[in-house]
Amino acid sequence: MEAVGVVKLTPESLKIDTGKVAERLGRLTLNLLEASKVSGVVVGVSGGLDSSTVLALMVKTLGARKVYAVAMPEQGVSKISDLEDVRRLSEGLGVKLFQAEISPVVRALEHVIPVFDRENLVAWGNLKPRIRMATLYYFANKFNLLVAGTGNRSEILVGYFTKYGDGAADFLPLGGLYKTQVKQLATCLKIPAEIAVKTPTAGLWPGQTDEAELGVKYEDLDLILHGLVDLGLTPKEVAAQLKIPSETVEKVKSVVNYSLHKRRFAPVLSPF
Repeated sequence: MEAVGVVKLTPESLKIDTGKVAERLGRLTLNLLEASKVSGVVVGVSGGLDSSTVLALMVKTLGARKVYAVAMPEQGVSKISDLEDVRRLSEGLGVKLFQAEISPVVRALEHVIPVFDRENLVAWGNLKPRIRMATLYYFANKFNLLVAGTGNRSEILVGYFTKYGDGAADFLPLGGLYKTQVKQLATCLKIPAEIAVKTPTAGLWPGQTDEAELGVKYEDLDLILHGLVDLGLTPKEVAAQLKIPSETVEKVKSVVNYSLHKRRFAPVLSPF
């Protein structure tokens, strides 16, 4: 006999009304731009699901003329096929695409940082998103735009973003949606299948993927987070419902806790 009042965790738990979600996000974007007195938005595009979805949503909301797309590939890391996908998507949406190759900047910093160490993947990898965000804010300042971030709720909750890199933006259209919900929204916005089915990657170094670093697939991660954060279930309850090791759930809970500093402004230390 099933316990009364127990919330069941299934993929259906995260189903959304994509039409209503797109409409609400569009309305909030319009309100934000009006309040900010800006001319439009700039989106950093990689050819991945999240940035493609944000780009399409912004065009649907604002029209192509108010949306700037900026691709910032790195030689030897970014795939040529991803850049081709970006070009096709931008062309299909009627958006002008700018390309800013970051490799020369990365190489320059390698020479000027006295303790530079390419073997330290965390330090080296995080350098790239910070270069990209500085580039996006140049566009924002030059053309009076807001930077539309591409992070989703899954990434935000586990801190899977670079502090003051891809985590820095003026607003996050997808910040309230889990990765699996972004996929649903992408279908509504007619994101090409070849983009939707790609293995998620932050493009920090060759062969890097989100799920390999996180140690769990997004389909499981989203339900774990939904259970722990949204529903207040215990790790044991989540593990039992999803039939996964409790250690996996405990690890996710731990990551959520110790990444809290990435979701907050820098603390101001009172001198008194």
